[in-house]
Amino acid sequence: MVDFRTATALEEFGLSVGTPAIKSVGSLAFGPEGILFVGDNAGAAIYAIDPGDSGESGGAAPVNLENLDASLAAYLGCSKEDVQINDMAVHPTSNSVYLSVMRGSGDDAVPVIARVDTSGEISDVAWEGIPYSETVIEDAADPDDPRLVSRQKLRTVTVTDMSYVDGLLMVAGTSNEEFSSTLRRIPFPFNGDKKSNSLEIFHVSHGQYETAAPIRAFVPYQGNRSILASYTCTPVVQFSLEDFEADKHVHGKTVAELGAHNRPLDLVSFEHDGGEYLLVCNERHPLIKINCRDIDGQEALTVPDRALDNSPADPVTPPNGVPRQLLPHPGVKRMARLNGSGVLMLQQDDEGSSHLHTYAVAEL
Repeated sequence: MVDFRTATALEEFGLSVGTPAIKSVGSLAFGPEGILFVGDNAGAAIYAIDPGDSGESGGAAPVNLENLDASLAAYLGCSKEDVQINDMAVHPTSNSVYLSVMRGSGDDAVPVIARVDTSGEISDVAWEGIPYSETVIEDAADPDDPRLVSRQKLRTVTVTDMSYVDGLLMVAGTSNEEFSSTLRRIPFPFNGDKKSNSLEIFHVSHGQYETAAPIRAFVPYQGNRSILASYTCTPVVQFSLEDFEADKHVHGKTVAELGAHNRPLDLVSFEHDGGEYLLVCNERHPLIKINCRDIDGQEALTVPDRALDNSPADPVTPPNGVPRQLLPHPGVKRMARLNGSGVLMLQQDDEGSSHLHTYAVAEL
């Protein structure tokens, strides 16, 4: 028997019950009514699935779980070294944490969507007999395309981040075009016309305009009228969504440079005391906090700084761009908003173990 929630999802969102042919799991984002979007770079597709979450609120309790990777390994029946966590998203009503996980490595890796409820119990989303729909990324790079982005094959960064905004799934990543950096806008349900735009930014530390490197992470901004995005080496760029006409080449406004020889891992924004703030977690730099009020008043950065080419920039006192503050939260790899008043962080310690910790926005 099909339950009420499944029947609603099938009718309203164009899902069908079956087994999606997911080859890999990467970027995650939640959409309407708890629909989960899953990026599959190996398969050059995006899936919308109903994960069967009841949506019952877990309350305002923070989510904290020590040694997450060891717990995942025990649940999946593998070693901790065989657990690769690619992304994290929080269900909008149940507050369960969803993780895209690859179990194993290479051609033998198995895609898993793991779920951690507010009590810390781990389960997974079964692929068989699940309501889902699929949209194919027709202009994805071929798997044997020799082009590299930060030593990654172009196909593997087809989808780097996603966000659902006002009926559209916005998807950052790359295409097979000459100007490969791309932002796609895909209507959901997946039955409308998809639109995409090639992107160009001024990269301060590289001292040039660039069209190949993709957005690594982004968040909607200004009431969904624009987005804030970050790139490898590490500019922060604002794009006005008013500029995104079909097939137009779009120029972003670089507002900050967070340091060379670095890669942004995730962005979240939050509101506190009437102000909006941006958090950026990085591969090499500490967690960075930016007051969005400073972004609004920042002129576009268009002057190269050759001093940044061969040495990491100081993320506290940059040569130009918006002010920023370093926060004492070590090893942050992924972030997600939780309950409107907290930020959930996936943190890795000096021994390489991963933990889930929730921080109140008032403390950030």
